[in-house]
Amino acid sequence: MIRLDKPLNILNVVGARPNFVKIAPLMREYRKHPDRISATLLHTGQHYDDEMSGIFFSQLQIPEQSIYLGVGSGSHANQTARIMMAFEEALLNNLPDLVVVVGDVNSTLACTLVAVKLNIRVAHVEAGLRSFDRTMPEEINRIVTDSLADFLFTSSIDANANLLREGIPESKIFFVGNTMIDSLLAAKPALDASKIKQRLSINGQAFGYVTLHRPSNVDDRKTLSGICDALYEIQKHVALVWPLHPRTRKMLETHGLLELLKSYENLRLTDPLSYFDSLSLIASSALVLTDSGGVQEETTVFGVPCLTLRKTTERPITVLEGTNEVIGSESYFIVEKTLSLLARKRKKAGIPKYWDGKTAERIVNILLEKLSRNSPPAMART
Repeated sequence: MIRLDKPLNILNVVGARPNFVKIAPLMREYRKHPDRISATLLHTGQHYDDEMSGIFFSQLQIPEQSIYLGVGSGSHANQTARIMMAFEEALLNNLPDLVVVVGDVNSTLACTLVAVKLNIRVAHVEAGLRSFDRTMPEEINRIVTDSLADFLFTSSIDANANLLREGIPESKIFFVGNTMIDSLLAAKPALDASKIKQRLSINGQAFGYVTLHRPSNVDDRKTLSGICDALYEIQKHVALVWPLHPRTRKMLETHGLLELLKSYENLRLTDPLSYFDSLSLIASSALVLTDSGGVQEETTVFGVPCLTLRKTTERPITVLEGTNEVIGSESYFIVEKTLSLLARKRKKAGIPKYWDGKTAERIVNILLEKLSRNSPPAMART
């Protein structure tokens, strides 16, 4: 058993921009239990510039990482391998009682594999999401991570069903809600202070918000060109704001489309935005065009219409209960759906169960209960 006279040693892994939003509420919740939890934050460095990670530490009030691996970018295999090698050394130096991973990025998969091979328990926050599209690298990361983790914390009831269908024991699955929404609700009071609309000269006018970064949309020139053509038609009717993910900017340049986009009179291209600025724009937009899973969730909570430019979504709850519609990436269909949406009233949306700002509290209470009873120490699990 883990000794009750010393705090639980929990190592929390972040690697990419969405991870910071998901881990922040947990780090805050751990601090409410200083005698029972010793929490360390490890940043793999999968996203390593200030726009993609650094500013999130300050805006989300996350303590600076205690451990930084600095792996940087690379192919999926290269990056995953380098994370595994660096993380193994960090684990052997720390030997936590539990490793907490979030989301579906390469850091999630890599750190889970290493921890399990060292017989260290793993908790996966945002478990059970499935797009059923194995061409998505994130889908592979989700499936493998969930098959290995000891604690599977789900954000929607359909995720529970996915895990049970894959043979995961029910005793490992905990429906707790969505830590991303914990962060969103905590940030709401700060959004009015954002000056991003003034900086972009869209204050007081209707606009649409665009985010794209999935390989299926930005790597193929024909697909990306078609999306750009759709945006050209849409910006004739409503202003558009598009913060460019570094990957997207690179592919626009590679395909010779960036200068074309800059010529669109009613399209504002920006660098990646801070968390507060991004939320401020989403909350006040007329609609959102995206391929991001997290944005689908944020629009649902804000009640903002969302068109997802993918064939599938791992977050069907945002369609069933929220404001999201999955429409694919065909140019004519994007234009048709967007103009139709602009012409009609907003879809009335509900808020999924447990998206109430208390998810981190539920997770920490479960961990304290489960890891204080009959729990073998690290390196001794069979």
